[in-house]
Parts: sequence; structure tokens; C-alpha cells
Amino acid sequence: MTRRMLLGCVLMVGVGSAFGQTAPTAAPAPVAAPKPNPDWAQLGRYKDANATLPAHEAGRVVFYGDSITDAWAKDPAVFFPGKPFVGRGISGQTTPQMLVRFRQDVIDLHPEAVVILAGTNDVAGNTGPMTVEQTEENFMSMAELAKVNHIKVVLCSIMPVLDYPWRRGMEPSPKIQAINTWMKAYAKKSGFTYVDYYSAMDDGTGAAKAGLTKDGVHPTAEGYTLMEPLALAGIAAK
Repeated sequence: MTRRMLLGCVLMVGVGSAFGQTAPTAAPAPVAAPKPNPDWAQLGRYKDANATLPAHEAGRVVFYGDSITDAWAKDPAVFFPGKPFVGRGISGQTTPQMLVRFRQDVIDLHPEAVVILAGTNDVAGNTGPMTVEQTEENFMSMAELAKVNHIKVVLCSIMPVLDYPWRRGMEPSPKIQAINTWMKAYAKKSGFTYVDYYSAMDDGTGAAKAGLTKDGVHPTAEGYTLMEPLALAGIAAK
């Protein structure tokens, strides 16, 4: 390269820099979109178990909920021995997920009654932030679906929780109490049964009494022993 050609290159670089032109940079690597959950409501969890049940059974009651119901039904020693009761709880679930699977896991089992215990995971935000009103609307939808299918509705209060061990600092007590107050009034207005676990378990501070839960949320055997007669009374109520 001659001196004249080299000088021209230097001048071109200088002019480009003066006008804010820079050398092109490599485009950032594309960010992969999150993979959608193919079974968000976990419809597959009880699909096979549902298929093995007889179409109809006298006295069948479906206990429907989240981890509290899930753990209860997994322990035959404490889950109503000798009763034709069916547990359809799924750990971690919120009311929108439960609403999606309500037909498959409740209506299609043709129970005489459904005992619904849910909402604490809504307050914890397990599937994202939810308002009290959204939780209440999901309860209404499940109750109305049961009613139109001639299934007795038993709505259970959310149990007292002062803090969630998997999501600290949510201060859930005011929301829990608000939902429970609404639920009791809604059940009375609609002709449904309300089971008040909260009052039986509350230590006066918004937390469960000592010995009734393992972690402030999930019942011990002692906690389920306290809940059992309340649930049975709700099922028997006219």
C-alpha cells in the first residue's frame, strides 16, 4: 500500500468517527421463550385413578383442594377410615387450577357432596398475584358448577397462617380473614354449608395453635383429628 493510500484510509476512519459511526457489533443471541407447562392444571394426576372408580357409589364425597387435602387423603389411618370418601387434592394448587379440573375430578365422579378446601396458595401467590375478589370468584364458579350438577357444596374456611415458609413476608392473615368472612356470608346466602376450620385452629394471632401444623400451614395428625368431625358435620348438615 502506498503512502497516499494509507493516508486516505486514516482520513476515512477519522471522518467516520466524527459522524458517530462505529464498527458493526454482533446481534445479541436470542433469548429462548419459557416452555409452556403442557398440564398446568395437572389433569393427568388423577386421570387413571378416576377411571378405576365405579360410576356411582352411595355416600361418595370428594375432598377437593391443595396439599392439605392431598396429604390427608394419602394417610388412610386419618382420612376417614371406612368411608367412601375420595381425595382429590394436589399440592401447591391455586383455585384457578382447581377450577380447570373441577369437571374431571369432581363432577364426573358423581359424588353426593364436595368438600372444598383451598385458597391459601392464592394468597401465597403460587401461580402469580391474585386479588381476594379473584379467589372468591373461583370459589363461586366451583360451587355453582357443583350445584347445577346436584352435588352438595361444603365450603371450608382457609386455615390460619401467619407466614408462608416458602414465601416469607406476605402477611397473609388479613387476606385470609377477608376471604373467610366473604365465604361464610356467601354460603349462607346460597344455601351451601360452611365449615369453619379457622376459628377452631386460630391461636388468636392469626397463626395456628401449637401442635396443629408442621410448619404453620400443613396440619399434623393432631390437626387432621381436629378437622375430621368438623368436616363430617358439614357433610351431614341439611
